[in-house]
Amino acid sequence: MTTLAPVLTAADLNEYIAEVYPQIIEQFPGYDVHSIEPGHVVVHMRTDESHLRAGGTVSGPTLFALADMGGYACVLSHVGREALSVTTNLNINFMRKAGPGMLEATCNILKLGKRLMVFDCAIRELGNADIVAHATGTYAIPPKA
Repeated sequence: MTTLAPVLTAADLNEYIAEVYPQIIEQFPGYDVHSIEPGHVVVHMRTDESHLRAGGTVSGPTLFALADMGGYACVLSHVGREALSVTTNLNINFMRKAGPGMLEATCNILKLGKRLMVFDCAIRELGNADIVAHATGTYAIPPKA
């Protein structure tokens, strides 16, 4: 794979996401792009009782949303302000229970082409090495005008 180089900082990307996708901030006010490095993005999401299902477990849709937003952060941070980049595939495996609190998704770009980006994502409770969920996904990148 060619050398990957981010084109946006975490602060720039948080600002851009708030501009083009404000509903994610409304639905998940604890969402934040924490850091960006070449081929690598870390995103955080604070969860609370509104994200839980029966038994006090963070819901699957919440974990899925975090993985998907991690992929979106990967593609935008490396190709730039392409708001119309869209998920074409996302597979997730739920591995263990997560309680309310801060979740961290570590996302890695596996392949970045002109039209597609493939990534993987490991979600953990912040400060815990055990993986809560693991996802792989693909984003379509719109063609240049």
